[in-house]
Amino acid sequence: MLLVTLARPHKRNALDDATVLGLAALLDALPSTVRVLVIEGEGEHFSAGLDLSELSERDTVAGVAHSRRWHRIFEDLEFGRVPVIAVLKGAVIGGGLELACAAHLRVAESSAYYALPEGQRGIFVGGGGSVRLPRLIGVSRMADMMLTGRVHDAQAGQAMGISHYLVGPGEGLTKALELAGKVSANAPMTNFAVLQALPRIAQSDPSAGYLTESLMAAIAQGDEEAKRRIRDFLAKRAGKVTGPG
Repeated sequence: MLLVTLARPHKRNALDDATVLGLAALLDALPSTVRVLVIEGEGEHFSAGLDLSELSERDTVAGVAHSRRWHRIFEDLEFGRVPVIAVLKGAVIGGGLELACAAHLRVAESSAYYALPEGQRGIFVGGGGSVRLPRLIGVSRMADMMLTGRVHDAQAGQAMGISHYLVGPGEGLTKALELAGKVSANAPMTNFAVLQALPRIAQSDPSAGYLTESLMAAIAQGDEEAKRRIRDFLAKRAGKVTGPG
């Protein structure tokens, strides 16, 4: 497991180019021994979004290039080699929310709050938010956030589907590390299928999705690690699934 910290607490961890490019460099050089990535923010906030000080003088052409750069980097995060868990607290705003949506699991502390103030700033989301966030909360809720500046607290975010887990103050990283342990214990081929095949199947035509699912299922069950785990289960060396709690 590798822990990555957004370290601009004086700006509520607003995302400047150096931070986003640093994330890209990390993904490019991710050690082969890392099986899960955990992202948190230093201080009281996850990220207050795009650092607007870098935006004021950017023309249209540069704006498109900048947005597409974010798209590539966040896509590398979403469709990378390892699962990503985001620890959300305080401000999860604008580009910070877009970054969080590119993660595979999101643990929110009770202090987290979500907003898309781009509408009030005269701009539009540019880090993939219009693609990823509606898949979690629906187009109409995202439109409401952008048109009115509505802010949702951690409880509302959990109910809408932004976060997978909701914990108390200061408990986010502990929960994320617990989840990282479970995720890293999975068979690598299973994690690959969840990261690479599952989202593409969900977005595909059903007939193509069923075929892709069959192919991925056959590949996964033919893997030697899967065969070993099934033998362990049949020999009662692996635990059964029980109820929550």
